[in-house]
Amino acid sequence: MTSEISRIAYVLENPLHFTGSVISGFRANQGLLLAGAVAYYTLLSIVPMLALILIVLSQLTDLQLLLDTTREYLSLVAPGQSDNLTAQLTAFLHDWKLVGVLGLLMLVLFSSLAFTTLENAMSVIFFHRVAIHRRHFLVSAIIPYCYILFLALGLFLVSTVSGILDSMDETGFTVMGHTWSLSGHTTGIIYATGLVGEVLLLSSLYLVMPIGRLALSHALIGGITATALWELTRHFLIWYFSTLSIVNVVYGTFATAIIILLSLEVGAIILLLGAQVISEYERIGSNEAGAGELHT
Repeated sequence: MTSEISRIAYVLENPLHFTGSVISGFRANQGLLLAGAVAYYTLLSIVPMLALILIVLSQLTDLQLLLDTTREYLSLVAPGQSDNLTAQLTAFLHDWKLVGVLGLLMLVLFSSLAFTTLENAMSVIFFHRVAIHRRHFLVSAIIPYCYILFLALGLFLVSTVSGILDSMDETGFTVMGHTWSLSGHTTGIIYATGLVGEVLLLSSLYLVMPIGRLALSHALIGGITATALWELTRHFLIWYFSTLSIVNVVYGTFATAIIILLSLEVGAIILLLGAQVISEYERIGSNEAGAGELHT
């Protein structure tokens, strides 16, 4: 079995060869098609999932505070479209009691589609694991709802902390006789918290979605890398859609959905490329011919 040091040495000595293996593997696994599927089902899931979370959390804390926090984090997922998505969520939440039991069940169903599709995409990329291990279907059925619960808990905690920070922003706080104020820094703190949450979420996806056990260090490296790439891409997308894009001209009233879908597709590509890197790294020196010779 190849040691960790041997794998690192191989990548450092053959960076171009390893990169070629990643790209070749991604193409062989039809990564763009998988990313398109993940993006499409994420688009279907994002509003029902957030609506479901906000319906539950609104019974525990202030709804407007939740919506403000949600808007901040939607800007990390859908660049330039967080206001539109939040407006849709607000309109739905005012009348959510009219959807009935069947409507709530549909929310639960649609909110899990993105995670289910992502798990299937990961099983394609980590096919060497699937050939050895199989995941019980009940585990696969529970994973999406565990993530929804995790996201709900995170949103609740961040909203609570955000409310505390807002109050400190106005009144300040005293430590050892000195009064400190967070004036002007609240937004930055929330953004930094969002980045940390993004790293943790992406790392957990790499850790949990593939079948079998993945090293925590590998998952964290993947999560940090994917977050950095997405942040760079997200700012480029904001600039592109606001200056050069002709999406609004071509698609008219459908432009918002198209822009969100394109943003999600780019994010899915980055996420799955990170998974492909981990997959190729794991197979260096394995009996499957090692990195670069796995997809011939």
